[in-house]
Formats: sequence, structure tokens, C-alpha cells
Amino acid sequence: MWPAPPRELQVRLFSRIPEALRRLRRSTWADHNRFGQPVDSFLEGPAFDSAGQLHVVDIPNGRILRVGPVNWHVVAEYDGWPNGMKAGPAQGAHADAMLVADYRHGLLSLDPATGAMAPVLETVMSEGFMGLNDLVLAKDGSILFTDQGQTGLQNPAGRVWRLWPDGRIDKLIGNGPSPNGVALNKAQTHAYVAMTRSCEIWRFALRPDAIVGKAQCFHRIPAGTSGPDGMTVDAHDRLFIANPGHGQVWGVNAKGHCIFRLDCTAFGTHPTNVAFAPDGTTLLITESGTGSVLAAEIPPP
Repeated sequence: MWPAPPRELQVRLFSRIPEALRRLRRSTWADHNRFGQPVDSFLEGPAFDSAGQLHVVDIPNGRILRVGPVNWHVVAEYDGWPNGMKAGPAQGAHADAMLVADYRHGLLSLDPATGAMAPVLETVMSEGFMGLNDLVLAKDGSILFTDQGQTGLQNPAGRVWRLWPDGRIDKLIGNGPSPNGVALNKAQTHAYVAMTRSCEIWRFALRPDAIVGKAQCFHRIPAGTSGPDGMTVDAHDRLFIANPGHGQVWGVNAKGHCIFRLDCTAFGTHPTNVAFAPDGTTLLITESGTGSVLAAEIPPP
């Protein structure tokens, strides 16, 4: 028996990057990721800091931006390609910091008050990463992050790492066809990883050691020019998946059934990542084609 079609939820414009902050130019990032076409920005990694302020990254320009309904502020600008971003833990070495998965430099921390950036993990056993993409923090203090690089169906060698607070690191996945967004279920017993080039969401159990068994395809999105990107989980264990290939965000329940469809195409066709506001019900979406942040209200079950 097939599940019912997903319920459509309304999407609205929250804010758009001001013209004064746009930089239309050709870049090395655009050469390899946008077929050489100049871009003025490419927004990703929406995340709220400990003060409840929304931040996004601008990949080709190496910037972290603080977002308001009207005014935007450049928090940091550096020689990197920041991608995923999350608020750091409430206590410990990265308290009140933002953690950033940077394609060039590995795992970084950002002080949102000063804009200072510092390395957290640049290599593993002196070997550089393929190119980090996204990350998620667990309650035990560990950080899961994806190492995507240019992997895909032609080279399914993307990796998912876990960094423990004491510095130990586990390689959980080593054969991913473009691991991108990563999220945890509410019980934090399982991880979800968006495999962009195979249009799949993988799910696997987390253990205290580095052993992963019986990883499975939890959900498939429609095939197209780009598969699933950033993801987040709400308080009701529903997974929200940005899909730039179709201009959609999909909401999936804990059984893997698609229950919501958020059509972003009235504003742009490249929703790249998602994050919940502190209220737990407003979903913020980075729409990278137009340099916009969209919003949607997510109903309870």
C-alpha cells in the first residue's frame, strides 16, 4: 500500500541578501561547482547562535553573515569555503561558538561576537579531508560531519566522521556517494545522511565504538539534477530535507514516509539547507539561487 501524497505547506520570504553585500564575480568555487558562471553569493548552513541570532554562510565569498528581516551583517570573512554550520555546545571548549564545516580548511570554530575563526580539526592522521560539507552535534558532545569532496556515483568514497570531545575520531562511513547533510533522530540512536548523487537518505545506528552495521536507505527523493542537501529534525522526529534539484523541501516522518512538501520555486529553485528557529516550529530555508532566506510554519502532528 502506498502512503498518501504529502501535504503542501506554504513558504514565504523571510529576507534577501542586500545588494550592497552581493559580489557578482567568477571564482574558483564557481568554476568547479557552477560551470564557470559568476555568482554573487551562495547561501548555506543556516544556524542560530546561543543568543538566538540567525547566521548563514556564503560559500564562494568565504563569509559568515548574520541575518535579519532587513539588515544583514558580515560577521567573518576569510580565505575559505564555509558550508555547514551549527551552534556549539553550551559548555566546554566551543561553548557559545559556532562550528563550521569548511571545504578548504576542515572543521573550524567561529566566535560570533568577534568574527574570530580558529581550527578545530584540519586533518586526520596528517591526511587532509576531501572537502567537508555539513555537521551535527550530539548531546554527548561528539560532532558528526560529512566529508563529501567531489565524490558521487562515479567514486562512492565519501566519508562520515565522528569527533569526540577527547579528540578521538571515528570513520563511520567510507563509501558514500556524495555525503552531504547529516542529522540525528531525537533519541540520538541513529544518524541520517543525505547522499546527494544517489538521491538517498541513509540511516544507521550509532554505537559507542566506530562499528556501523546494517546501514540502510531510509528515504529516496525524486531523481534529478541534484539530490538531497541539508537536513534537520524537529521535536516530533520528522526529518526535513532540502532538495535543490527540484526546488523543494520534503518533510519525512520517522517511518520514512514523505508527509510534507514545501515548494520553494516561487522564490527560487535552489533550497540548499534548513534549520528550525528557537520557537521550534518556524523552518528557515536558504535559497541559494537568489540569495534568499525563506520561512515556513510547520504544524504539529
